[in-house]
Amino acid sequence: MLNENGVARTTVDVAYHIHRQLGPGLLESVYHAIMRYELEKRGLRVLSRQPVPVVWDTVRLEIGFEADLIVEDIVIVELKAVEQVARVHKKQLLTYLKLTNCRLGLLINFGAELIGDGITRVVNGLPSDT
Repeated sequence: MLNENGVARTTVDVAYHIHRQLGPGLLESVYHAIMRYELEKRGLRVLSRQPVPVVWDTVRLEIGFEADLIVEDIVIVELKAVEQVARVHKKQLLTYLKLTNCRLGLLINFGAELIGDGITRVVNGLPSDT
């Protein structure tokens, strides 16, 4: 069983290989499908487009958000295919982490010219293990 950093390394490696082969310019849904396939091929458990509710007071609202990928129940992966990531995307991922009690999220923008420039680690609470 991999820890957060192991899952993150594998996820980044998968994103790198996809971007290297396909480059930027495709729809987010294409990158999403390939990411899921490749992560599962590497033996990781992946939840795709997983609804996550918001609990307000004592009410459970099923309209919280839909996580692009949750890998091994410990890393949330938010995928984009845009020219530039907005600050709100990072804030959004941080909120997702808080709602799920996950500590580590990866914001991966396949629209970046270089995939290394398109990957952002977002940590909830304490620093991650790296």
